[in-house]
Amino acid sequence: MKLLVGLGNPGEKYRFTRHNVGFIILDNFINTVASADWDKKFDCFFKKISSNEKNILLIKPLTFMNLSGTAVQKVKNFYNIDKNNVIIIHDDIDLELGRIKLKDGGGDGGHNGLKSIAKMIGNEFLRVRIGVGRPEKIDVSSYVLDNFLEKEVSVLKKIILKSSEGIKLLIADEREQCKKLFSETTL
Repeated sequence: MKLLVGLGNPGEKYRFTRHNVGFIILDNFINTVASADWDKKFDCFFKKISSNEKNILLIKPLTFMNLSGTAVQKVKNFYNIDKNNVIIIHDDIDLELGRIKLKDGGGDGGHNGLKSIAKMIGNEFLRVRIGVGRPEKIDVSSYVLDNFLEKEVSVLKKIILKSSEGIKLLIADEREQCKKLFSETTL
């Protein structure tokens, strides 16, 4: 069983912010494979699906970014999911907008959602890093909590489609093909 986690903050206020790109991608992905009806449990929006004869859990933590690890740990422990089958989809300011990278394990890079998850389950999980760019003249926390700019929306749409393709490859255990797909992503 795989656990796909989209990181973000709950509430309409944050819906289209850079920090919510994990939520945005999971919402799009779920629309391509199943009904978009989310359940609420384990402190998250929760959806169980089957794809290629595999059970997949999708969650969007409702604990806000800084406490994302709480929901991830609850689901991981309840379903006894191996940490190597946990995939976190998150924004990354160290990648330019339009870049996507797959990373296995590592540090949190100052990302509070990753920091919370690593504290609760360790850091040996797979990450789909979604580039949102680094701000030049404003505070990082303000930048990631701002909505995508109108001129960035066309790139965001491409990111969403490419990420969904990559997620399908990860579900099928095609990690190398996913890495290749993401390495070719220059939007």
